[in-house]
Amino acid sequence: MAARQPVEEAADGDWVVRPLTGAGSDKSYRCPGCDQLIPPRTPHVVSWPAYARDSDLDPWDTDSAADWRRHWHTACWRARDRRR
Repeated sequence: MAARQPVEEAADGDWVVRPLTGAGSDKSYRCPGCDQLIPPRTPHVVSWPAYARDSDLDPWDTDSAADWRRHWHTACWRARDRRR
C-alpha cells in the first residue's frame, strides 16, 4: 500500500496536496483555477480528494486517486475558495 499523504482540510473538502518543483516535468498542465497552462518545469501543486466522495472513512491511496489528480498554479490553489 502507498504511504499516506498529509491531508489539508478546507471548506471544499479534505485534500491531499503535493507541492512539485517542476524539475522533473516535461509536459504542460492546464490549471483548473485559471484555465491557463502550467508550462513544463514550473513549480506548482497537484491535489486530489483525500477521501472517496461516498465515504469519509476510507482514505484514497495515491494510485487509486490518479483519475482525480489536478495540477494547479500554487496561487490558484490557495485562492480557489475566492473563485466560487
